[in-house]
Amino acid sequence: MLRIIRAFWHDQRGMALILVSITLPAIIGFSLLAIDMSRVNNLHNDLQKAADSFALAAAAELDGSSGSWARAERAMAMLVDNESNFSTAGRFTLTSGQPGGTQHCNNAGAISWCFLKAIPANDGTKITTANQATYHANANQAVGEAETRFIQVTVAPQGFAAIFPVSILSSGTSNSWTIGAVAVAGFTSGVCDFTPVFMCNPYEMVNGTNNAGGYTLEQAVSDPAVRRRLIELRKVGNGAAAGPGNFGFLEPPPDVGNGAQALAQTIATSTPIGCYNSANVTTKTGQNAGPVQDAFNVRFGIGANGNHFDSPEYGPAANVRKGAIQTTGSANQCASMNQLSFTEAGTMGLPHDATTPYLGGRMGDGDWDFSGYWSTNFGSASYPASWDTTKPTRYEVYRYEISAGLVGTASTGGEVGTPSASCQPPVTTVDRRLIYGAILNCNALEAAGNELSGHSTNLPVEAFGSFFLTEPVPSTSEDASVMVELVDVTGGAGQGTLDNFLRDEAQLYR
Repeated sequence: MLRIIRAFWHDQRGMALILVSITLPAIIGFSLLAIDMSRVNNLHNDLQKAADSFALAAAAELDGSSGSWARAERAMAMLVDNESNFSTAGRFTLTSGQPGGTQHCNNAGAISWCFLKAIPANDGTKITTANQATYHANANQAVGEAETRFIQVTVAPQGFAAIFPVSILSSGTSNSWTIGAVAVAGFTSGVCDFTPVFMCNPYEMVNGTNNAGGYTLEQAVSDPAVRRRLIELRKVGNGAAAGPGNFGFLEPPPDVGNGAQALAQTIATSTPIGCYNSANVTTKTGQNAGPVQDAFNVRFGIGANGNHFDSPEYGPAANVRKGAIQTTGSANQCASMNQLSFTEAGTMGLPHDATTPYLGGRMGDGDWDFSGYWSTNFGSASYPASWDTTKPTRYEVYRYEISAGLVGTASTGGEVGTPSASCQPPVTTVDRRLIYGAILNCNALEAAGNELSGHSTNLPVEAFGSFFLTEPVPSTSEDASVMVELVDVTGGAGQGTLDNFLRDEAQLYR
C-alpha cells in the first residue's frame, strides 16, 4: 500500500491539464484583450481616414472666393463616404450633407466642421471656446469666406463595446465607450512661370470703402465695363506709396541673381521660372527703373538701352501696335525708343479713358475712343457687331486684331502691328503684352506693420492676376507709369485663363 501511495505521489502525468486549467482564464483574457485592441484600432483608423477624407475634399474648395463654404460642403457630401466597422452600430457608412454653406460651423450626417482662418502653431494646442475667436473664420459669410484657409472636421463619436470584461478590473468601469476622430486640412495655392511683380489691389477696401467706385476685385474682373478701365500703375518705393493702384517687385528665384539687371531679365523674358505661394511672397522694391522700363518695352519691339535683351526669349509680342512710327535713324525699330514718334499724324495707340475719376485720377471710367482707334488703324475693316452696343476692352480689341489677321494692316499714318524684322523673332507661345503678378492688399499689409517699399517677407496674396500692357513705359524716370487693363484673376471669380499657372493643393495639417 505504501508503495502505491509513493508511486502516486511521484506520478506527473496530467500536470499539463492542471496548469492549463489554472492559466486558461488568463489566456482567454489576453486573447480577448488583443482582439479588442485590434477592433478599437481598426475602428479609430476608419474614423480617422473618414475625417481626413472629408477635410481634404472640403479644403480643395477653400480658395477665399464667394461660395467657397457651400462648395466645400458639397464636396464632402458628394465625393466622400467611408465605411466604418466594429462600432456598436455595426458596419455603417459615414456621410455628410449640405446644410446651406452659410455658417462658419455646422454639422450634417456623421460629421461636424468649422472653417478656420488660422491654426495653432503647436499641434498640442486645442481650439476651444476660449481661443476660437483667434482661429475661427468670421461668422459673417462674406468676410469669413474670404479669410478661410482651413477646415476642422470632427467625426461624431461612435460607440465601442469591449469583449474583454473591463468591469472586473475596477468597480464602476464600463465595458463600453466612444471613439472619435478630428482632422484639419488647408488649401494652399501658388503659381509658377510668373513674373516677379506685385500690384497693390486697386479695389482694396479701406475702412469699409475704396476709391474705385465701391467694386471688389471679384466684381471688377467679372464685369467687362469695369475691366476696361485703364489703370495707371506707379512704382512703389520711388515717390509712390504702397497704396491701391501701384506696383513693385517680388524677390526673384535664388538662381536668377540679385540686382536691377537680374530682376529686369526675369520681367523681360518670355520664360520666367519663378514660383510664388499665395501664403507668403517677399517684396524687393527700390530697384533702378531704367532696366525695368526696358523689360516692359521689349515686349513692344522697342530695343533695350545697351542691348541687354538680345536673345529670342526676349522677343516682342506678335502684335506691337502702339501708335508710333519710325521718324529718325535706321529702319531698325528695335534700336532705340528715341527714334519713335508717338505724336505723328495718322497713328493712334490704344487711347486713354475719357475721364479718370478713381484712385485720385489714376483709374479711368472705361470710356475710351474705340471708334477713333479703329478708323485710324483699320479704316472700314469689320469688327464684331456687338462692339457697337457694348464697348470692348482694349485687350479684346488687341486679341481680335491677331485672330482676324489685322496685325499687318497699316494705319493712315503707316504704322503696322507687325514687329520689325530687325527685332528678335516675335514670341507666339505666350502673350507678351500680358504681365502677370501677385495682387496684394497693400493698405492692410502696411497697417499690420509691413514695409512694402522695402524688403518684406511672408506677405499673403489676395489673388494672382494678369494685366494687359496698353502702351510702352514712356521714360526711365523713377516715377514712370505703367498703363494696364485688368484681364483676369485666380479664384472663383476668374475667367479661367490663369489655370495653367496655378498649383493648387489641399494639405492635411492635423
